Amino acid sequence: MRLLVTGAAGFIGSAYVRLLLASGAAEITVLDKLTYAGRRDNLDLTDPRLRLVHGDICDAALVDHLMADADQVVHFAAESHVDRSIVDADAFVRTNVTGTHRLLEAAVRHGVDRFVHVSTDEVYGSTDTGSFTEESRLEPSSPYAASKAASDLLALSYHRTHGLDVRITRCSNNYGPRQFPKKVIPLFIARLFAGGQVPLYGDGKNVRDWLHVEDHCRGVDLVRAGGRPGEVYNIGGGTELSNLDLTERLLEACGGTWAQVRNVTDRKGHDRRYSIDDDKIRRELGYRPLRDFVSGLAETVAWYREHRSWLEPVRGAIV
Repeated sequence: MRLLVTGAAGFIGSAYVRLLLASGAAEITVLDKLTYAGRRDNLDLTDPRLRLVHGDICDAALVDHLMADADQVVHFAAESHVDRSIVDADAFVRTNVTGTHRLLEAAVRHGVDRFVHVSTDEVYGSTDTGSFTEESRLEPSSPYAASKAASDLLALSYHRTHGLDVRITRCSNNYGPRQFPKKVIPLFIARLFAGGQVPLYGDGKNVRDWLHVEDHCRGVDLVRAGGRPGEVYNIGGGTELSNLDLTERLLEACGGTWAQVRNVTDRKGHDRRYSIDDDKIRRELGYRPLRDFVSGLAETVAWYREHRSWLEPVRGAIV
């Protein structure tokens, strides 16, 4: 089987490639633009089963060329930093909507067997009570989330109109090794290691569900292998924490103090609580998260402590 995996030089995509290679995958082509969050050293390019193509998913000719040799597609490539989308949404619309469109068109043209589109729980918006199911209304708050919701709907339309086998996953907040330090956990770890300050938005009571990247990738591959065409699957971690709780755990893990926490003005349109019901993927595909948050966070902190050189090329993102 020949797999085309987009955005797999980044945090989640590279973890997925490592999972595939460990499970005996035959042939993987990674298409990645190698922007700020994509790094060659996230991939073992000495493995003869793996090929990295440096390119843009918006490049129709390149996408068409690569799709001609693909049996299946797993689409991770996306602009995903919410704060950046608030300041300048252009790149998010281009990559997340136009780029997904380029891939879908080529997949239909070349008769690809299946297309897994990796999305986010942020498309549902915020909820004070209960949890979102796959049938919940999409009410994205940020330009990032709106661009992902648009790409979800576009992908589903290609299933309904063209019969393309599209399967969508929507995950909660990921954490783990190799995450770019614009995201809260690696940002806090890096700054606390350096003795610096960390920012806490608003009152710190915003709640997120945390999912280890390896559990997320297992869920994505369960959907690829056994999911139903035209269906959406939520993938959760089962650990809801307020940002205050998360900050306390990170301070303890990194040897920091509350004196290093700086309260900052809340983000525009900051969703109060994300919570997803992932009963569907558990019932249908046997998914369950294997990494508990306590040990997963400890292992993540230990990885960054042991790989401080990994942070050097992105030092500007940490200050």
